Amino acid sequence: MKICIISFDSTYFDHNIKLELERRSIDVNHIDASKFKFKYKSVFDRININLNNKEYKKNKKREALEEYILKKITAIGKQEIILFIRPDKISRVTHLEIKKQTKTYISYIYDSCKRFPIDHLLNGVFDEIFSFDLVDSKKYNFTFIPNYIYMEKRESDLSKLNNNIFMVISIDERFNFLNKLANYLSSQNISYKFIAVGKKLPEKTNKNIVFSKRTLLPCDLKDDLEHSKIFLDLIRKDHNGLSFRIFEAIAMQRKIITTNKTIKNYDFYNPNNILILDSDTDINISNDFLATPYEPLSEAIYCKYTIQNWVNTVFKIN
Repeated sequence: MKICIISFDSTYFDHNIKLELERRSIDVNHIDASKFKFKYKSVFDRININLNNKEYKKNKKREALEEYILKKITAIGKQEIILFIRPDKISRVTHLEIKKQTKTYISYIYDSCKRFPIDHLLNGVFDEIFSFDLVDSKKYNFTFIPNYIYMEKRESDLSKLNNNIFMVISIDERFNFLNKLANYLSSQNISYKFIAVGKKLPEKTNKNIVFSKRTLLPCDLKDDLEHSKIFLDLIRKDHNGLSFRIFEAIAMQRKIITTNKTIKNYDFYNPNNILILDSDTDINISNDFLATPYEPLSEAIYCKYTIQNWVNTVFKIN
């Protein structure tokens, strides 16, 4: 079986799918389009493109990106399955060209269709579309499948854990609530470590929030995840799917504080392990939730969310 994954793996999660397929001795290629760098043909080309409007500039870069992807997929030859992650990034015409290179063309979406619309791709492009979003799956008749546990299961060694509530977040619409939560935790003398990633910290930011201009990859967060007792998960507007932070917490057997109310719909939900906060109401985190130990999941439920099961489902592997 020959499989190709096309994605924009800037956060370094998608490569885990390739690793899992390789463990099964499957011939797999990964075209990571996040590595594409737009190059101007000349100084005059740079001036011409920059002088034109933003939409023209955006289109020129997208055209170059699409040429890059098509050249890569043509070079590796025909595939039995091609999986495209974040399909909104390229045009319908280019998707149809990619489709000519495979027997089965599928897509996976781990974002909301309100944030990244794919209306132009709903008919006649993909043989099947998978989505991590419960609402989108029902609305568009996608095949629902959540994100996955990509790491090995860890036994929780309480002696090595701080009492930290840990989160890394981009500075976006979620930041105000993060700052509000930091102020609450500081007032309650509850330890935490929050890292905010962006160009500039907003004014009146809690002094304990760590600021980083550099995008942080999973490898950068290894020590913080290893030593934190509780993981924080704040969802973006219109998101109804579960982030990878949820599945990292499950793998490492850590408690979760989240603003994602849909987590109640999953069979691993346990109020002892998962606290749901409402970003529009006052914050209240009980001492019982902080003090009681994590209650392990059954093996059957745990295995349901592993990357092994995800790969079996998406690629129809028995």
